Amino acid sequence: MPTQAEKATAFRALHERPGAFIIPNPWDAGTARLLASLGFEALATTSLGLSNALGRPDGAGVVSRDEVLDNCRVIAEATDLPVSADLENCYADEPRAAAEMIRLAAVAGVVGGSIEDTTADPARPIYDFALAVERVHAAVEVARSLPFPFVLTARADGLLHRHADLDDAIRRLQAFEKAGADVLYAPGVRDLAAIRAVTSAVSKPVNVVMSAADPALTATELGAAGVKRISVGGALSRLALAAFLDGAREMQERGAFTWMHRTVPTGQLKPVFRRYLG
Repeated sequence: MPTQAEKATAFRALHERPGAFIIPNPWDAGTARLLASLGFEALATTSLGLSNALGRPDGAGVVSRDEVLDNCRVIAEATDLPVSADLENCYADEPRAAAEMIRLAAVAGVVGGSIEDTTADPARPIYDFALAVERVHAAVEVARSLPFPFVLTARADGLLHRHADLDDAIRRLQAFEKAGADVLYAPGVRDLAAIRAVTSAVSKPVNVVMSAADPALTATELGAAGVKRISVGGALSRLALAAFLDGAREMQERGAFTWMHRTVPTGQLKPVFRRYLG
């Protein structure tokens, strides 16, 4: 098993090499190991996937900080791959308190993580500009104090909340870059024109989440548009639940079990999981 420092170095190298890479989002040890077996080079946790697994609606504060950190630890320990964490708004409004979540996530074993400008207040879903920038700056200070090169991602989430337009998101990303963030991320950009507007406005690597973008886009197209990192958020979790519900509805509504033909054979799963025993 590589050390945390070795994982961190490998993760940073992915952001420095030419082209884009896909960083899929498992929600437990089993899904992490399956993704690793397919040859992905890094993983990212998902707040939605964790909420789904716990049977709770996704949203700030619904899953506790300790539960998020436990999930980070489980996924970080599940494979040899570097893991970046979805840390939501870092469970605090005040910048230094929010930045503490970066340190705790590092202790849990991840080598990267995000801080977003979403609040837990539906009446005021996005932090004011100055506070959002201050929070990123505090998170950068903690990330730089760690004994390995933690990759800090700063998110501008206004497009998800219809809080602002693309120009506002870009303005925030530029300020987050100036504050020292390593990766920039505006979930909600959908088409190549918007994506190019973001990538051309900043010089740091840009993450695009395909759960909010046009799913017809390919990794090749995104890379050509200047994207460095491609994630899928909770979409794989929703895909798994869609198959689960299809089978459950067939049983309940028709008393039928043809969904059995679409299951993964146990013989394909055992070799993947067996290599982690002992």
